[in-house]
Amino acid sequence: MPSDERALATWLATREDAALAEILAARSVSTSASWQDFFDAADGLLDAGSLDRAITGLERETLIALLADEPPAAGRVRERLATLALLGEDGRPLPLVRDRAEALRSSAPDAFTEPAAPPPPAPSEARQAAAAAERLFTTSGALADVLLTAHATPLTRTGAGAVSAVDRKRLIESGAVHSLDELDDLVLLAESAGLAVPIDKEWTVTDTARAWLEAPTAQRWLSVADGFRSSLPAGLRTPEGGWMPLELWPGAYPLDPDWPGRADRLLRAATRWGLVAADGSEPAWTTPLREGRAADPAPLAAMLPAEIDRVYLQADLSAIAPGPLAPALDLRLRALARRESRAQASTYRFTAESLTAALTEGETAESIRAFLGELSLTGIPQPLEYLIESTSARHGLIRVAGDPASERTRIDSDDLGVLDALSVDQALRPLGLIADGGGLVTRVGRDAVYWSLADARYPVVAIDADGRTEAMHRRTATGTAASAPDPVQAYAPLIEALRQGHGDSGEDAWLQRELEQWVRARAEIVVTVRMPDGSERALTMEATGLGGGRLRGRDRAADIERTLPVTSIVSVRAV
Repeated sequence: MPSDERALATWLATREDAALAEILAARSVSTSASWQDFFDAADGLLDAGSLDRAITGLERETLIALLADEPPAAGRVRERLATLALLGEDGRPLPLVRDRAEALRSSAPDAFTEPAAPPPPAPSEARQAAAAAERLFTTSGALADVLLTAHATPLTRTGAGAVSAVDRKRLIESGAVHSLDELDDLVLLAESAGLAVPIDKEWTVTDTARAWLEAPTAQRWLSVADGFRSSLPAGLRTPEGGWMPLELWPGAYPLDPDWPGRADRLLRAATRWGLVAADGSEPAWTTPLREGRAADPAPLAAMLPAEIDRVYLQADLSAIAPGPLAPALDLRLRALARRESRAQASTYRFTAESLTAALTEGETAESIRAFLGELSLTGIPQPLEYLIESTSARHGLIRVAGDPASERTRIDSDDLGVLDALSVDQALRPLGLIADGGGLVTRVGRDAVYWSLADARYPVVAIDADGRTEAMHRRTATGTAASAPDPVQAYAPLIEALRQGHGDSGEDAWLQRELEQWVRARAEIVVTVRMPDGSERALTMEATGLGGGRLRGRDRAADIERTLPVTSIVSVRAV
């Protein structure tokens, strides 16, 4: 067997479990791999197909280092190659790795060469910078719409991670986004800033998103821009912490067939977020980010539309904002009313359903009046006053509480006709509602029952264990990163099998492996044997069998069959 495999097996056996798990995860090894020892692991990792997959995913800088005359210097390139188990003990790429890299270079020579450095990006002129700021303002509003939609109902993810077709259609029809590309870009930006995370089969809004939604547009930009920069792939980042010129992004991973599409998406997202102007020039607020310095949103803030803090409330139950409403006020108003237009001058409309939803989320008639009284330039019209009062009076007609004694959820109401309506509502049939002592009971949990009734537009409140009304909120993710299995735990059974199969003596295991290979091939080999007197003797023989701790073969020189104890064999090599 090649010495590369022996060297790699020995190196792997000395790694800590955490380092081994990192290597196996980086090489996308199945947790159920049938490897029995570290020699099997080395075989698998140095398989031509496995090496091609690992090398194909490398950024250009690391590809060049693979075939350089000198070993890669300490730094991220060397760490990357070590994590992929592509380096030998001397810090140089293993010979088999270089061979595969050479084979790939023969078909794609440009992938292993340094491209010419493009000139620094041209600063944006005032007109282009203004257009970039306006595009960012529009994108910020669209991202807020998507997050608010996902907060009410988490967006379903496909197997590839994209938003499902049903939710895409819903967002486009609502006017939150205008195209599939726009939605993909917004999800990318939200994930990079920790505003939404993939959990199981859903895109779920995080707690961080609430503060982001209430922040001014310039602060929104800063949070997402920092997250976008931090989440860029290593092949796009500079040692200073910034990013390389945009012209180099499409060629950063020259062997990866999926990279061009991903690079295009990143460039689109950067343009939408005002990091680059439509003509490719660079706005002043982007330069510090690109150079790896702290961003300054002041130049951007100077070009954004001025935000207002007042609206006109109309007798037709609408609210008109004569300019872009401050995000915190817009967020609160949208919790009370449905936004009808998405322009700098926006229109909102109050309905019984929108006010019921607000009451469901913890608002009261008093808090609604207080907020609208401060927000309105025209006071609160009488029709709106009446709608608030009537909706508030009706809210809470249905009460949902947990019943610890029966471990069931109980639904009560002072209006028996409402309970009759619930019992025959086909939309609520999955709850399995059963009449019980003037109310309804179900085995479904209280929160699930509550949201089922709220989504069906029933005036429902939740009751806590002390009998008091409890404000309910849609669930959010508490973290800012997708939950993923711990590699150490995921690979623990495989790592344990490798260590047990390898035994205490790696040299003995390697010799056994070599002999098995030669016997299978009936190869002619030179066996060096230690004699009883301590001397060593080399025998040339054809390996024919191995068993019982002995190697059998035909000695070509003496033309006789020999049986050698494996414990006496010092080394084996091909003729």
